[in-house]
Amino acid sequence: MTSGSITRRGFAWLACGAGLLPPAAWSAQAVVWRLATGYPAENFHTANLLAMAKEVEAATGGQLRIEVHPGNTLFALNAIRAAVQEGKVEAGEAIMSSLAADVSLAGADSVPFITRSYADAQLLWRIQRPLIEQDFAQRGMRVLYAVAWPPQGLFSTRPLGGVGDLRGMRMRAYNDTTARIATLMGAVPVDVPATGLGKALAEGRIDCMLTSAVTGVENQAWQSMRYFYEINAWFPKNLVFVNARAWDGLDPSSRNSLAAAGALAETRGWGRSAEAAARSTDELRRNGVKIEPVPFLLGRDLQRLGENFSLNWVKQVGTAANGIFIPYFEKR
Repeated sequence: MTSGSITRRGFAWLACGAGLLPPAAWSAQAVVWRLATGYPAENFHTANLLAMAKEVEAATGGQLRIEVHPGNTLFALNAIRAAVQEGKVEAGEAIMSSLAADVSLAGADSVPFITRSYADAQLLWRIQRPLIEQDFAQRGMRVLYAVAWPPQGLFSTRPLGGVGDLRGMRMRAYNDTTARIATLMGAVPVDVPATGLGKALAEGRIDCMLTSAVTGVENQAWQSMRYFYEINAWFPKNLVFVNARAWDGLDPSSRNSLAAAGALAETRGWGRSAEAAARSTDELRRNGVKIEPVPFLLGRDLQRLGENFSLNWVKQVGTAANGIFIPYFEKR
């Protein structure tokens, strides 16, 4: 008997005996992933990630465990996409508008007054997704799912009938897009970052602002803003994605379980977003804020602004942008 035959026989015994190993012996072979997000643990997006991680662990019998690292504890929010692409972490979450400098088609999330409802936002995502997936695949990443934040509404210290009523009002701005919106509306942009919003409201430094009902509640907008218009200016989305090599390294069953959990997380997350928006709107109303229907003239003016922004965005991005907005407007 040759040493080679002994080796083959040894492997045969190992292969047969492997099925007899107790579960504890297999647990050592579990794959552990890290998922980085910049949002705090109490945020509904993070809660959704944690729920997905539990579902993946249960579906794989513990063979794939995903450790969620919230609040910039693993990587800063603006560094997560690069960290996943470079394989420094297996998975991550980022707000899509923050990716626009590198992934131009992700910038569709920042075009205002295009999506008027959650249904519109979901339609935009269905059209946007295959293009984002293609871009991410070229960068060595795989898209798992996306969930929208509650929509951006318009707070005001006084009632509004149309865009003309905003002329001369001090409007909060926190990036180039919101500053440009303020200017086009005839308002005066006032730079107020998220961390300073509550103080600005308490001091009466702004007369109007574009933000979600959720942010309005968190910062007690009723201190100075008595009117809220549900204009649904835009629905920014958080994108969850994984490193392609890490994905390919999973066994087929684990990949299927992760994909299924991601699909479930997307459905659940959109529902939680809508619930958060409704709860916050009710809280605004309880604190004396009037939830006003969007006046006809204001709605018309905002639609025209949206068309202007979308045309400019298409010019900046190029012909690839037509692959999003042409089918979107045809199907909406």
